[in-house]
Amino acid sequence: MIRAINNLKTAILMGSMMGIFLLVGAQYGQRGMMFALAFGGVMNVVAWFFSDRIAIAAMQGREVTATTGGKLYEIVDDLRRRAGLPMPRVYVCPHEAPNAFATGRSPSRAAVAVTQGALRLLDDQEMRGVIAHELAHIKNRDTLISCIAATIAGVLAYIAQWGLLFGGGNGRGGNPFVSLVTFIIAAVGAAVIKAMISRSREYVADADGARIAGTPAGLVSALQKLDLYSRRIPLVQPNPAQNSLFIVEPFAGGSLVNLFASHPPTEKRVAALLYGT
Repeated sequence: MIRAINNLKTAILMGSMMGIFLLVGAQYGQRGMMFALAFGGVMNVVAWFFSDRIAIAAMQGREVTATTGGKLYEIVDDLRRRAGLPMPRVYVCPHEAPNAFATGRSPSRAAVAVTQGALRLLDDQEMRGVIAHELAHIKNRDTLISCIAATIAGVLAYIAQWGLLFGGGNGRGGNPFVSLVTFIIAAVGAAVIKAMISRSREYVADADGARIAGTPAGLVSALQKLDLYSRRIPLVQPNPAQNSLFIVEPFAGGSLVNLFASHPPTEKRVAALLYGT
């Protein structure tokens, strides 16, 4: 039931984002809408084929194998068998901030990455919980959903930036102020919707990850540790738009930041794992 509700919520949110996208394009008339759709289509094609490479490169990931990956590779291999998935590529990222993420447009093109900080911080059971969570994202194709959402949000922000720069307007006697307000609302609305999509998928990945690992204990402990240490050690990465990929929010902040947070509060995730609430 929870999975069905979250899938429905994701579909509604994705539809809402596309509605905002078309609304912004309409501000420039038919040509503007066609350009926006074409530009968005190109961005989606790029994201479809290269999102995994872009994410790994941004984090300076180094691929490891069965020979060089040690215990991490063994854990991934064991859990992916339990999940019924092909073996993803495994990467280690040279960052002290403890975190992990999965990327790739499909299970056959997936990758799992873990930072050096996480390898040092987590014990085997906690690492199993983290990897199981990331494999759940791969199995549920959340990485593709997040990629599409991020791409649409990015295009909207780009269009909004140019709309504000050139004063908006649709060239048909429309109110420029209305156009500017539309651009602002579109950019903010897209960011909020993107965050809501990511949050709704985290609860499902947590529950599915606990089933893959065989127990929620490791993931619960890992989430608590990662949340605590992520507040102390900032994750240095060039693209905050990728925050939704990580198992815990890389950056902490006030209420405005929380509005755009790509993850639900860790205490709520832990409660859902332990008590189903």
